[in-house]
Amino acid sequence: MKKISIITPTYNEEENVTLLIEAVMNVANVEKNYAFEHIFIDNHSTDNTVEVITAKIKEFPHIGLIVNNRNFGQIRSPFHALISTNSDATIQICADMQEPPELIHEFLRNWENGALVVGGVKESSEESKLLFFIRSFYYKLLSIITEHPLTSQFTGFGLYDQTVISQFKKIEDLYPYSRGLISDLGYEVVEVKYRQKKRSFGVSKNNLFTLFDFALVGMISNSKIPIRIATIIGFMFSIFSFLIGFIYLLLKLSFWNSFEIGLAPILILISFGLSIIIFFLGIIGEYIGSIHSEVLRRPRVLEKKRVNFPVDKPINKNEI
Repeated sequence: MKKISIITPTYNEEENVTLLIEAVMNVANVEKNYAFEHIFIDNHSTDNTVEVITAKIKEFPHIGLIVNNRNFGQIRSPFHALISTNSDATIQICADMQEPPELIHEFLRNWENGALVVGGVKESSEESKLLFFIRSFYYKLLSIITEHPLTSQFTGFGLYDQTVISQFKKIEDLYPYSRGLISDLGYEVVEVKYRQKKRSFGVSKNNLFTLFDFALVGMISNSKIPIRIATIIGFMFSIFSFLIGFIYLLLKLSFWNSFEIGLAPILILISFGLSIIIFFLGIIGEYIGSIHSEVLRRPRVLEKKRVNFPVDKPINKNEI
């Protein structure tokens, strides 16, 4: 019987984890040819998420739990869980119930047909239309500047064959952007479309800062184009500034008494030039910060404890 690991990152999701556990068990009840284990990795929740999951482990031995020593972020923690599994395939799904667990059936069908990566792709969403538009624009921009095509609106919700997981285990990046790694390694993503639901309970733990940070990590880890654009724009701006200065010199020499240079154009050019410099210094700083993080070679995640993991008894239909 093939073993399927389901990975769920959590952070303050005490109201949602029970719903997800029940939904996954409903999937296991239908998929009789697989043995399922459900692994939660908690990013140091400040509510009762850990306690709720621990209580469920006593009731359902197919559930396991990894508790992180602190909040290691939404990139490092899920990836750590992915590479901690030892199954025929691993499925990642969030705890907020925005990603429909029933899509697991379709993931498995595609996997049995030979797909190594099956990705849940949002074609629409019940979230803010503005946020969905911003995400769509970001994915299009990222696809343009990256050296390999990325799947738009693929947020990590999907199935990964053990072949892919084995390659992930060789990756030593501190901030492994798994969606970009899939494309960089050349794996084709079989898309399964879905409409993203609203959260069942609670509020999103993402804010403008975390989303911006996530976007920068995706951009920097998958493309060198931003830093090259900085070089090109710097070169073009230098030529532009030289031409403007030369034109002003000719006009002043030709109309010495009547032509007034004025402070306005000088201040505008200086302000524009400084803004360009500061913007691209920030881009360069992000690349340097990424290098700095890798040089330090600190652990990707430090675990506080494990509860029933590795799981002793995966669940299948005959045991429900």
